[in-house]
Amino acid sequence: MVDYGSQYTALIARRIREAEVYSEIVPATADLPQILAHNPVGVVLSGSDSSVYADGSPELPEGLIESQLPVLGICYGHQLVAQSLGGAVAGAERREYGPAQLEITDPGHPLFSDFPATTRVWMSHGDRVILPPPGFEQLARTANSEWAALGRENLILLQFHPEVSHTQLGHALLRNFALRVCRARADWTPSQFVSGTVSEIADQVGEGRVICGISGGVDSSVAAALVQRAVGDSLTGILVDTGMLRLGEVPELRRALGQQLGVNLITLDAADQFLGPLAGVTDPEQKRHIIGDKFFDVFIQHAEELGGAEFFVQGTIYPDVIESAAAGLGSAKIKTHHNTRIPDRLHLGLIEPLRNLFKDEVRAVGLELGLPEEIVWRQPFPGPGLAVRILGEIDADRVATLQLADHIWREEIAAEGYDRAVAQYFAVLTGVRTVGVMGDSRSYGELAALRAVESDDFMTADWSRLPHELLERAATRIVNEVNGVTRVVYDITSKPPGTIEWE
Repeated sequence: MVDYGSQYTALIARRIREAEVYSEIVPATADLPQILAHNPVGVVLSGSDSSVYADGSPELPEGLIESQLPVLGICYGHQLVAQSLGGAVAGAERREYGPAQLEITDPGHPLFSDFPATTRVWMSHGDRVILPPPGFEQLARTANSEWAALGRENLILLQFHPEVSHTQLGHALLRNFALRVCRARADWTPSQFVSGTVSEIADQVGEGRVICGISGGVDSSVAAALVQRAVGDSLTGILVDTGMLRLGEVPELRRALGQQLGVNLITLDAADQFLGPLAGVTDPEQKRHIIGDKFFDVFIQHAEELGGAEFFVQGTIYPDVIESAAAGLGSAKIKTHHNTRIPDRLHLGLIEPLRNLFKDEVRAVGLELGLPEEIVWRQPFPGPGLAVRILGEIDADRVATLQLADHIWREEIAAEGYDRAVAQYFAVLTGVRTVGVMGDSRSYGELAALRAVESDDFMTADWSRLPHELLERAATRIVNEVNGVTRVVYDITSKPPGTIEWE
């Protein structure tokens, strides 16, 4: 998949994987040899916030059309191919943002196999194709886009976005492109991934020793289990207690990973080493950099103390890479993920077995590995820990305050049976001071925010519509039981425009 900067690029890749077909993203700057190095059976061209007739807008990889690979152009990709092959693109008299009714005019095309005559799609564009290139035929249209879908042989162009859930049969359309047009093999499954990855890791490590960073979230736990299957006792898991883990996290992880999985787990108490350098720091990016640097300092020191460690494992996943723009993709940098910043001073071979997986794929791999459900369904937890959920300065008292507020919030959600239905939920200390009344006295404490979102891939997310009674109980308990918190609010921001974490 060629990324022209669309916010939905990763979602396209994810939808194709749901058809059990592996997909990867390459930047718009990739040339044809770089694309062909991935041995693709087809190419998708993403949308973009650019206009195809603007100076400096991204172009087609030279020779792509002549390669005879099936190509699916979406939105910007649709317009780019059309213009490049002699069609015309212009600004629409009426911009189309939102739902549209698609009329399929060529029901025999494999892309629309088993589709009804009309279906709902999602449009998001200001430009449109007003004249198709020579040899292209209309496949479908809407009231505002005569050429909403057009094709010629192995080239298919769509003005609408099949990857978003608002497009009624978008999943089926992308599946048809992968399986019927590209003739791809539907073999991208958890079992296939596990067997292939275990074999690769075993070959890479050989007789070497491996250390694995355990952060407290599902990603690092699954990464540890995957590597352990490949190298057995050669793996040592290292849990760094930064002083910013969740309440009860350390003993819980010792029990789950050490006793249940048999991972050789070492816990390092490094709270002072992290909280000290963070004193007075308020900028979120600076916090992430400090924590990331210190995290590797601790690992490097312990690797030397262990002696003989040759490889380092971490649970980086695909959204981390994309949001950090560390893979050279067209996507804008959202925030730095500390586990994508690999310093030169780390003189160990790097193993990131989950680097190309989305969150739900990580869970599926965990289940395939036989991990207990309490590990597989652990709440996602950022590498920097609670530091990115405490706005403003961080100290031990504020960490303790957040730990308890977060624990109450998670406890109440689990008690109502929403712990599986909600993708991620946590509390945030906002740094806002607010007046309250407790008993007959004035109180002046901090504003805590509660966050709960629903998401399949964590690239997009929507806030969870939890019962008011649940919110009331959690807020009441937090104000009553957590010293220093005088007010609680509920975050109803989706991603985009927000991110799941606050910092």
